[in-house]
Amino acid sequence: MRSTRTSLAPRRARRRTVLAATGLVAALTLTATACDDSGTNDAKGTSGATASRAAGGDKGDGTVRIPADIANKLKEHGIDVDRWKNGGWKNWDKDTWLSAAKDFVNPVIEGLWKPERMKSAKEADKTVSTKDAAAEQGVSDPEPRPVRAEPEKIPYHDNAAPVGKVFFDSPEGPMVCSGTVVKDVNHPGRSNLVWTAGHCVHAGGDGGWYRNIVFVPAYNDLGKSPAELNDADSSEVAPYGAWWADWAATSQQWIEGGSQTGGAGAAYDYAVLHVEPQSGVKSLEETVGAALDVDFSAPSATQVATMGAWGYPAAPPYDGQRMFRCVDRPGRLSLSPTLPTMYRIGCTMTGGSSGGGWFRVVDGRTELVSNTSIGPTDNTWLAGPQLGRQAERLYQEMSRTYGGE
Repeated sequence: MRSTRTSLAPRRARRRTVLAATGLVAALTLTATACDDSGTNDAKGTSGATASRAAGGDKGDGTVRIPADIANKLKEHGIDVDRWKNGGWKNWDKDTWLSAAKDFVNPVIEGLWKPERMKSAKEADKTVSTKDAAAEQGVSDPEPRPVRAEPEKIPYHDNAAPVGKVFFDSPEGPMVCSGTVVKDVNHPGRSNLVWTAGHCVHAGGDGGWYRNIVFVPAYNDLGKSPAELNDADSSEVAPYGAWWADWAATSQQWIEGGSQTGGAGAAYDYAVLHVEPQSGVKSLEETVGAALDVDFSAPSATQVATMGAWGYPAAPPYDGQRMFRCVDRPGRLSLSPTLPTMYRIGCTMTGGSSGGGWFRVVDGRTELVSNTSIGPTDNTWLAGPQLGRQAERLYQEMSRTYGGE
């Protein structure tokens, strides 16, 4: 994905995308939203969730806008925004990182996420060890048969436009997850919200917020190979541009109990990003032309005939450049009788698909009902959290508090 360009091309004009049923395997259909001009957008989370405001946002003149409350927080932690933008963010000193874990710091750094750097990002993988699986005590159904992940039809903007890649920096270097554009109920038609996994924004109990988080919807629109991407136009790599997260929220359970293998936070491993464009005023939903409703009813797996998971698997045998999907009848996975039961489907997608949305059809409409969280080391299934009242509170507080900013 070596491009001669130094930055991503401007996003295309708003496209009213019709997402074909064939792109979501017969039973599932992503539908385009009616894009109107009412409302704005939000993002926060208390009540069992934690949200943080990013420092900054490019005004278009190369300067960084820093809200007063965040500027004060940065000073409290000894962070100089100019130094941060010039490379200070690479300092992952454990004491500083952990002590500042409640502050999501994400000043826009122009040109950081060039196509070649996106290509180098590694998967953010969360696996369940044999010991973890053996410790299941609640209601768990038999392990599902593996379902081979199928490539999404191209171009992605016609088949799964709301799905994209989430890039971020960690102490280990550039990392990648998947994410989905979701509707903002308080700002219809103008959502800037992206759903992903908690472990794609925060390290859990052993760390803090990740940095330089950006969302690229319909990444690699034509599904080109790594070799073909070397000469690809930047509009093919990022057809709608790169959207920096200026707010992030995840559950307090993930922050306190999340671990390298998911841990006690796995059942609460979800997050919401609020993003802003690199330029222009159109919302993410208007630009992409589609967004999905989120189903917070946490339906029992026994009541759902089919769920599908979408994402960009990056660990072998995948290369992270193409979008894949798995569709299966969900089962139940319980890691502890004290934790909510998770959904589980057969799927061969690997790390990098983390955070990707799980969809089901309700009354003819496709809704997001979970996201990829954990899977076994042999990559035969995936599990995702049920999205119940706590997830809905996180989403609502994000929307009401920050969506209009």
